[in-house]
Amino acid sequence: MDAAELNEFLAEVFPDGRVSTVEYADGKTTRTRCVYDRKQLRPGGTISGPTMMALADTAVYALVLSAIGRVPLAVTTNLSINFFRKPQPGDLIAEARMLKLGKALAVGDVIIRSDGSDVVAHAVVTYSIPPR
Repeated sequence: MDAAELNEFLAEVFPDGRVSTVEYADGKTTRTRCVYDRKQLRPGGTISGPTMMALADTAVYALVLSAIGRVPLAVTTNLSINFFRKPQPGDLIAEARMLKLGKALAVGDVIIRSDGSDVVAHAVVTYSIPPR
């Protein structure tokens, strides 16, 4: 699935809203943007950890689907994230790459940056792929 197909699919399966938009996907990497909203802020004026975790999860979900096709029931089995610095209010960019794609599991890592700035977080996400 390419970026346009992924965005259409995500809008269909998450009709009440989603965290981000896929800008690029090729089965090996994705680039996903989380558009800034004041609702994402936590005390102290920084973007919340749950917002970054959702972005990382969405980026790897898109990555997995870009590699294996439309498999809605692929699900997160693990997400580990390290927060490096506080992101300032603004868009976040997640760049994900596939580390392993097997029959039952896919593992990707994600670098999250504030748009135009330094890395703010790194995540490793594992997805379970249901049997066909």
